[in-house]
Amino acid sequence: MAEYTRKRLRPASPERTIPATEAAKNFGQLVNRVREAGAVYTIERGGVPVAQIGPVTAFRCTVADLVATLKADRRMQEEYLKAVEAGVKTANSPTVPQSPWER
Repeated sequence: MAEYTRKRLRPASPERTIPATEAAKNFGQLVNRVREAGAVYTIERGGVPVAQIGPVTAFRCTVADLVATLKADRRMQEEYLKAVEAGVKTANSPTVPQSPWER
């Protein structure tokens, strides 16, 4: 269990586990600690871990990465093209059915 005070969160162990009540009371400080120090906290309720708060990990993917992925698996490329064609067909279909009297 982490050591904490009412005004300041101070995790005592690498797990950085804190009770849900303290996390709620000190949420602003908790977020600041995550942002500034990259800290990760496990939040417990009744001694059972229920959530974790930590820095967001950025994931980058370029168009070149997408092209390489599509070229790597021919089957996936065909399935992707079929899905795109179906989506285009659906998007281009009229929302109001054509009148049988107008031809």
